[in-house]
Amino acid sequence: MIFQRALRRELVSVAGATFTVLFSISVTWTLITILGKAAGGKVASSDVVALIVFAALNYLPTIVILTSFISVLMVVTRSYRDSEMVVWFASGLSLTRWIAPVLSFGLPMVLLTAVLSLVATPWAKHKSGEYVERFEKREDLQKVAPGQFKESASSNRIFFVEGVSGKTAVVQNVFVNTVDEHGTAVIVAKEGVITADAKGQRFLVLKNGRRYQGVPGQADFQTMEFERYSMRVASQTQNIESDVDVAGMATPALFALRTNDTRAELLWRLASPLTCLVLVLLAIPLGFVNPRAGSSANLIIALLIFVTYSNLVKLVEASVKQGRFSFALSWWPLHLLVGLVVLGLFFWRLNVNHRYHPLVLLASIKRPRACNKEGAAK
Repeated sequence: MIFQRALRRELVSVAGATFTVLFSISVTWTLITILGKAAGGKVASSDVVALIVFAALNYLPTIVILTSFISVLMVVTRSYRDSEMVVWFASGLSLTRWIAPVLSFGLPMVLLTAVLSLVATPWAKHKSGEYVERFEKREDLQKVAPGQFKESASSNRIFFVEGVSGKTAVVQNVFVNTVDEHGTAVIVAKEGVITADAKGQRFLVLKNGRRYQGVPGQADFQTMEFERYSMRVASQTQNIESDVDVAGMATPALFALRTNDTRAELLWRLASPLTCLVLVLLAIPLGFVNPRAGSSANLIIALLIFVTYSNLVKLVEASVKQGRFSFALSWWPLHLLVGLVVLGLFFWRLNVNHRYHPLVLLASIKRPRACNKEGAAK
């Protein structure tokens, strides 16, 4: 009982440090990516914080899985490195006695992964897509960031504004270049704003400016000054909810729709908690290390296993999405195979002195060769 409490306390401590490092790296990378999109005018600057939170929720299932795997592996490896496992085995205890305390730490992590992958992550993806789509459906002038040229949704206008007046929708020193059937027109104005008439039609209203149309030097070149100039803006009021991506759908909705895309997404969500459970158990026999050698090799192998496992899950997901495999025959074989590998590694560690163990057989093969060499030398 004392051992189990001490082990759980160490696992929680290592998991906290590992999660902090992994989460900090992912948030930093997300921050750089989203700030780049905001600087490029792809997302609204006011939505940056919300988008970072949604992106962090998307990464959390993977971070929790990797945290659980690395934490158990590091604790088991430290026990081997400090020769605590030698005392453990000398006391007549088996490696399987580690399963119960490790599961007492791992099962809450599996449950957390399930909640994140089945509930939190779809919600975050849905809200993130909604924010981005809402920004794309904003009116042209409202999407322009000060100091940047921005193309309109209809691709026939280019906007530039020098600044924004406070927190209002009024922009100052506006430049608009329009190409239509009448040619090219350039408009500059002191300020501009989007307004709507009684029928709900949207207009860009520019004040105190000039309008130039035509080619300078030709007879049809026109110049005009105006106090108020209105141009109609194409309305983009389509329903945002109609374009919900499969990745942002709620899990019950995925069960209701029987398409390849929804089956593939459901497979990915179910794979997260199963992967967490299998990897936590795999870390126990995988944590073996020679006390005289370094422990970095185990961590490298663990990362390779995690990446390979995740890629295989994505490969199965892609096969289901393309209709090559059915969902019923795809969601469990990979996890069962890795589970059998876990059982094989436990058998390897528990029966290391068995006469049919590969290491014992290899030693028995080398022994006669060494004796023959000694006899030949005599």
